Amino acid sequence: MEYKNKYQNWLNDTNIDAETKEELKSIKDEKEIEDRFYKDLEFGTAGLRGIIGAGTNRMNKYTVTKATQGLANYIVKNNGQDRGVAIAYDCRIMSKEFSEQTALCLNANGIKTYRFDSLRPTPELSYAVRKLGCIAGIVITASHNPPEYNGYKVYWEDGAQIVEPTDKEIINEVNNVTDFSSIKTISKEEAVSKGLYNVIGKDIDDQYIAELKKLVVNQEAINEMQKDIKIVYTPLHGTGNIPVQRILKEIGFENVYVVKEQEAPDGKFPTVSYPNPEDPNAFKLAIELAQKVDADVILANDPDADRLGVYAKDNKTGKYIQFNGNMTGNLVAEYILSQKKENHTLPENGAIIKTIVSSNLTDAIAEYYGVKLFSTLTGFKNIAKIIRGFEKDNTYNCLFSYEESYGCIIGTHARDKDGIVAVMTVCEAAAYYKKQGLTLWDQMLNIYKKYGYYKEKQLSIVLKGAEGAEQIKKMMDEMRKNPPAKIAEYTVKAVGDYSTQKIHNNETGEDSNTNLPKSNVLYYELDKNAWCCARPSGTEPKIKFYMGVCGTSLENADMELEKLEQAIKQIAQEAQK
Repeated sequence: MEYKNKYQNWLNDTNIDAETKEELKSIKDEKEIEDRFYKDLEFGTAGLRGIIGAGTNRMNKYTVTKATQGLANYIVKNNGQDRGVAIAYDCRIMSKEFSEQTALCLNANGIKTYRFDSLRPTPELSYAVRKLGCIAGIVITASHNPPEYNGYKVYWEDGAQIVEPTDKEIINEVNNVTDFSSIKTISKEEAVSKGLYNVIGKDIDDQYIAELKKLVVNQEAINEMQKDIKIVYTPLHGTGNIPVQRILKEIGFENVYVVKEQEAPDGKFPTVSYPNPEDPNAFKLAIELAQKVDADVILANDPDADRLGVYAKDNKTGKYIQFNGNMTGNLVAEYILSQKKENHTLPENGAIIKTIVSSNLTDAIAEYYGVKLFSTLTGFKNIAKIIRGFEKDNTYNCLFSYEESYGCIIGTHARDKDGIVAVMTVCEAAAYYKKQGLTLWDQMLNIYKKYGYYKEKQLSIVLKGAEGAEQIKKMMDEMRKNPPAKIAEYTVKAVGDYSTQKIHNNETGEDSNTNLPKSNVLYYELDKNAWCCARPSGTEPKIKFYMGVCGTSLENADMELEKLEQAIKQIAQEAQK
């Protein structure tokens, strides 16, 4: 058994320290040993991500520096060592240590590093890569995953997460690092003396915040409502606290209430089991504070502050309504485009970008304002690739980009989703609509009335370990072999198989190209503006089903969405047999 051999190799390897070997020897469960060694951590949509611990399928100093040595080899081959690598880290367990080990491994390979002096949000790392002219960037974070996880995201010179072919080329270099003795390191003192280890902080902070302030579209609304609007914010023990408080103060908001129990960084996330702004449980303390101070809006970033969760007050009931990622994305899109149209700054070549699993409401908004809509595969690195193309060809001006998983960016100052600028813009929108006598929930209802009652949902099926991975593969294979003609009461108009890059039109029998990279994704275009999509997660042991409908009212949309979800569950069950 290969996993058993890998386990024994670690126990016998003189490069593995005694503490790690003791951890491995203490494991009595054979399934646990198998899970730790049945595969190596791979780069998915967000680089490395896994549970902290000893083993090839875990986040530890060996897997982290193995990845770093492979990256270093690639950088040296591309003569990028003098340009350097920017490094950031979040509040998670071992993030600080992994970031230091990463820097010193790069330094030992003659590569300059620019490491932040303390924890920083992921979007600021993305910004710093381009600002410093680095060849690459690394952030140590597991985003919104549970406390036992950590991760390692790699960014390239444009400030975006690595994409094809760079990702494949880097992973090939990583895979070529088969002997831990080939992983280089250096003392911090020597790295500093050679000018390889550099510390960054305040200067980048100031420049990053200055870029965000340029993206305010209606400062007058903030000035008028700054004393009246009340904002509750929680960083969920993560990196968002300092930059969020700073940007809101500097643009003029006066009543910002931070959830004290969740303000201090803490990788154990003691007040939440799952530090994810998609999870209503994460908002418990924030809602309590909002009710106490009568807040207009509640905002939460995930630990690395690239995502944003929103609750807005419903004045009719006094309750706070949760916005999902699609709702927030479309609220922001409508706000930015309407404001730019009103103040005559909407460019003729304006564009917005979404992922294929995000709401079709965005299509309607883009059409109304006459801006070009682009759709791409899941993962913000694919959005960044389109932005890079705009700049290279001098074609479109990207105004806003988002994906349904609670991530968006206004403008192009960074090349990953930015929960800090998202907080700023949602607060600005809240001020503007309050001036009109509306809450953000009132405005969301107005958007539905204007364009249609679009609603979306996601269904995830978790299948862990080697057996789970095989089951997920079997499910995707079965769905490819037996595409449905109907899903619930909806006719399947077309099936997109992104692994073959083909879209089959069931009405005409013709095939067309997806014009997107190959990916293990199935997309079903349904009639009545409905759709659904299946894809295995790139970072977690699960298969995800996304779906959306357009109803005649909120109640009707909920009912249609429920029918669609039940039908998809049935398809998933059949595919598992």
